[in-house]
Amino acid sequence: MRESVLKKIKVPHTYVLLFLLVVVMAILTWFIPSGSFKTVEKEVSPGLTKNVIISGTYQTTSKVTEDGTDIRQGIFDVLKAPAEGVQAAAQVVAFIFILGGAFAIITKTGAISSGLASVANIVKGKESLIIPVMMLVISVGGSVIGTSEETLPFYMLFYPLLISFGYDSITTVMMILLSSQIGYTGSTLNPFNVLVAQGLVGIQGNPQLWLRCIEYVVYIAIAMTFVMLYARKVKKDPKKSLMYESDLRNKEYFISSQNDVDNIKFTARHKIILIGLGAGIVWMVWGLLKKGYYMDEIAAIFLAVGIFAGIVGKLSLNDMGEAFVFGLKDFAYAAIVIGMANAILVIAQNGQIIDTILNYLANGLKSVPVAGFTTVMLLVQNVIAFFVPSSSGQAALTMPIMGPLAELLKINKEAIVTTYQAGNGITNIISPTNGILMAALGLGRISLGKWVKSVIKLVITIELAAMVFCAISAFV
Repeated sequence: MRESVLKKIKVPHTYVLLFLLVVVMAILTWFIPSGSFKTVEKEVSPGLTKNVIISGTYQTTSKVTEDGTDIRQGIFDVLKAPAEGVQAAAQVVAFIFILGGAFAIITKTGAISSGLASVANIVKGKESLIIPVMMLVISVGGSVIGTSEETLPFYMLFYPLLISFGYDSITTVMMILLSSQIGYTGSTLNPFNVLVAQGLVGIQGNPQLWLRCIEYVVYIAIAMTFVMLYARKVKKDPKKSLMYESDLRNKEYFISSQNDVDNIKFTARHKIILIGLGAGIVWMVWGLLKKGYYMDEIAAIFLAVGIFAGIVGKLSLNDMGEAFVFGLKDFAYAAIVIGMANAILVIAQNGQIIDTILNYLANGLKSVPVAGFTTVMLLVQNVIAFFVPSSSGQAALTMPIMGPLAELLKINKEAIVTTYQAGNGITNIISPTNGILMAALGLGRISLGKWVKSVIKLVITIELAAMVFCAISAFV
């Protein structure tokens, strides 16, 4: 009964929801005072420099600047925000488009469809093992090296694979996105959150690494249990999935524009193409670990794999070009979603209200009893992560203020780091301002509302577990 009620709740289209959030943010710029902290450029970890705020320097600013510019965001600003959001996320958008075009070429060769059919036959009866194994691998990557954007190529591999196994498209996002964010939430050595935050508050040597390892194990165990139970439920009764009707169409879209994958022959050419794809993934992992590769380099790798696949698959140059354009069309939804998510932040930044919100929250924490400090701090970091989804960006914004506050209350500064990493990781599981989440949902044609309904119980459970660990971190 409860599930049928959830399915009847109408959630706006993702574009509509994001645009409404842009409008709400614009309205807030008329009521929340504008202001800013002074900043200083600082190397927060080897090779990573950030503009770090200086605690105690917050000052309100006029809504109308000396040159007559009104920074309150009006109707025209709202209409400009999506374009500015796409520009702000240009690197991610370009990455998405190149990835989409390259995968479309690979798909046109039939290698993925025939390969999926072959894999399905090989693992028949053991399909469920793929989920925990991939969750473990991706979450370790998130916890140790900050794997996030790098997971985007895997969606186009696992959406069709898991759907062919009888799971739904949400299962794929749970397996990949959740794992990455759980890794961030329980970060152990992640240079983009733990090490940055510790450097900003003057902690050396990662003294609570033992506790962070325990956190990670608990979080991933909870997440794996949740995802496996969910996957089993939707496989047993597909109609229990919020994506049931959509996935009937998605199955055609993902698995093929070809009729029946079971009847596709897995040829030697297909095998060579998939070996090339596997080599590309190995190349990507090597580059991430050894050469500091990021989105531009990863896009280049998959473009090379796409061209290789087209040549081996005997596609003409025109066929490859048409497939690439077809891929751009399919990925346009995800790319624009990223821009719309960034538009919310563009409005808040242009209206200069982010620092004001941070200042209000920090001042409010001063009156919180020590016993409940870490719990309230976690909730505060949850809120800030909505406005600043970047983990290193949130660290640069909050650590210089929260660190001295912890010293004032005689609380272990490691607790500040723990609340920050948990707040950022948990919020980004469901936040529309997290571009990677919105891209993942866009690739799977999943609305944000359906995603949130599917994972909200897990999010609450992880949040409660994080409250316990944050409290422990403060007093050990």
